[in-house]
This record gives sequence, structure tokens and C-alpha cells, in this order.
Amino acid sequence: MDGARPTSETTPHWAEEDGGTRVPYWVFQREDVRRLETDKVFHGPCWNYLCLECELVAPGDFVAVHVGETPVIVTRDSDGQFYAFENRCAHRGSLLALEDRGNVKDFTCVYHAWTHSLQGDLVGIAFKDGIKGCGGIAEGFDMSKYGPRKLRVQTVEGMIFGSFDEDVDDLEDYLGEELIGRIARVFNGRTPVVLARFTQILPNNWKLYVENTKDSYHASILHTFFTTFELNRLSQKGGIIVSEEGGCHVSYSMIDRDAEEKKKNASLYAEQKIRSDKDIALQDTSMLQGFKEFPDDITLQILTVFPNFVLQQIQNSLAVRRVQPTATDSTQLHWTYFGFEEDTPEERKIRLKQANLVGPGGYVSMEDGCIGGFVQRATATASGERAVLAMGGYDIGSGNDRITEASIRGFWAEYRARTGL
Repeated sequence: MDGARPTSETTPHWAEEDGGTRVPYWVFQREDVRRLETDKVFHGPCWNYLCLECELVAPGDFVAVHVGETPVIVTRDSDGQFYAFENRCAHRGSLLALEDRGNVKDFTCVYHAWTHSLQGDLVGIAFKDGIKGCGGIAEGFDMSKYGPRKLRVQTVEGMIFGSFDEDVDDLEDYLGEELIGRIARVFNGRTPVVLARFTQILPNNWKLYVENTKDSYHASILHTFFTTFELNRLSQKGGIIVSEEGGCHVSYSMIDRDAEEKKKNASLYAEQKIRSDKDIALQDTSMLQGFKEFPDDITLQILTVFPNFVLQQIQNSLAVRRVQPTATDSTQLHWTYFGFEEDTPEERKIRLKQANLVGPGGYVSMEDGCIGGFVQRATATASGERAVLAMGGYDIGSGNDRITEASIRGFWAEYRARTGL
């Protein structure tokens, strides 16, 4: 059940001068904001991540996903092309696909057996001509004019994106050259294969999780495992890239293996009185032993695409994450771990071991599953108050510094431009 607090008829004012630096807590709480997001963001001129191409191998393969809160079916037809349309019967609105994935010839509604093609067209009506001259569909009824809404579909590096807006910019323009390069860096011409999937329930508004993925400032503060085992520290080399509109970003870091630098890093965190417990240890340290996969020696890269997509590289653990709002205070986070057909058995084993770093019980990201809920609970009666985003100044520019909230400010800048809030 949606636990949102009652809202007034008029959306509160968000001062224009606040930009993305002061964020009112009511934006995480209000039903009118939730409806506005469906219209302007998830159904607007944005590209939403749907699934991986390798999840749709044969004609008739489909996956059922969500764009925002709208159920969507993604298919591969016999022409080899990908299609996406609402998971909704053209007749009375029932779900067409009741399973998360499978292979079918068409989609026939269980309610009244109206049939839809793999491209989402209405192609059959049960008892269309009636029985013995009685009943049947109305004269002149044109099936081609009926059917669930379709999405425009484009792909990049084996990933499928969709948009309800036919006039949305081409996906490559939407992402930009720099972001596409960072995506290509991860896939590097290889053939993805799915290793595992799961769904995580988050007790908070979807935007709080999106903020978290863009927050390079918290990564080695909240996550004790990062600093304890020296996988990620703010004093390491790295930086952030923020798209021109602000909503897409990349944060990355490189492990510095110089012993003296490690000592310096340790003292930095001690001076700040930040958790980095030296008495924490692993019985089996093989999880920390990876293989050199990328020539640039970047061992952590988090990439986001506005509004619902995260591409993760943490050591050799690769995953895509799809963010799905379910209520003002609830979110489903869909994870898909992947490797490549070209992986050796040893590399595959390392990827599976390192999958334990992330997810709801992950050694690194366990805390991310609860921190948004802490914010949601703490601000429930503070709708008139605002968060402050001032680390690294007030701009949304890229840079070689991860002690910054520039990419979060960028998200809010694009969010406000698209919603009009």
C-alpha cells in the first residue's frame, strides 16, 4: 500500500534560484509530483532502459518490464527487430504478458482472447463475426486503429532503450559522444551473456536511489568495505563526467597501488574520523583478486542515463540496473549481472565471486538499500525543508574530483527542466 502523506491541491513552489542545489523534501512525497513524472519524464521525450539484446535471442522471445510504473513488453519478431509496447490489451486493458519472460507466437489476452502480434498490433478478436449471425464486433470496426501504445526503440552496445515520445532525440544524440564512449569501454565489442538477475525492494522514492548512484562523495564514506580493503578512496585518481543537460553521468576511479599513497590515504580517513575498521577481515580474500580487463586501469565506473538506468563496473563485476518507481515511498531495483561469451572459465568464476560485492546483501552496496529509507523516514514531516547540495561548489560541470555533488545537481537541473517544477 502506498504510504504517501496527503497532499494539497496546489504543488508547493520550488524557487527557481535554488536550481539543483536546494532540493525540497516534498518532491519525494507528493502524489501530484508522482503523476507529473509519469507524464513528463517516463512518458516524455526521454530514453528509458528496457533490457539487454541477449535476453531476446530468438523470434518470439519477450521480456516484461516497466517504464516508470507503466508495464511494457519488449519483443524480437521474426524480422530480427526489437519492438516495445504497453503490456495492455486493446480491449479492456488487462495485462497481455503474465510472465516476466518467455517465447510466444503472439499475445492473447486471457480475459476475452483478443490477440496481439509481436509488434503490438491487434490482429484477432474472439467471435469477431458472432455466432449464427448474432453478436460479433461492431460493423466497420478497424482493428488497425486499436492497440496498446507503442514505444520507439533504439539500441546501443547490446542494450535496448525505449521512449513513448516519437519525437525524442536519437539515442546517440541523447547520450552524447563521451557517454557512448564510456559504455563502449565496458562492452568493448564483446558478446554479453546474462549471469544472474534479481529484484531489490527499496523503501524510498526512486529519485533518492538515483541520487545515490550519482553521489561519488558518499561511496568511500558510507561503504566501510571500500576503504577497509582499499577498493575505492576519494584520494585515488578519478573523476566525474556530467552530460550537457545534467541528467546523465559517469564517475570513475583508479586503484593506486603505491604503498606510500596507501598510507597517506589511510591517514586521511583517520583524520576525518570516517569509518574504516582495520579489525574487519575476510576469511577468503579471493573475492578481491580480479583480472586485468581494461587497459585504462579503471577499476570502478558507475554510469547513469536519465531517468532509469545504471551501468556498473566494480572490479570485474558488471551489471545493469533498471530503476522502477512503485509508489512515492517505494522503488523496485532490477539487477542484471552479465559477462561475455569470450570470458574464460576462470574469468567467469571471478565475476560470480565479485557479484557478492553488490546488491541488497553485497559487501560494498548493502548500505545503499537502506540509506534512502533513512532519508524517506527522517523527512516525512519535513516537507517544507530542503536538502543542500554544495560539495564541490554549485555547478554541474565535469572534473577530476569526486568530492563533489555536481552530478546530483545535474540530475536535478534536468529533472526540473523536464517537469517544469
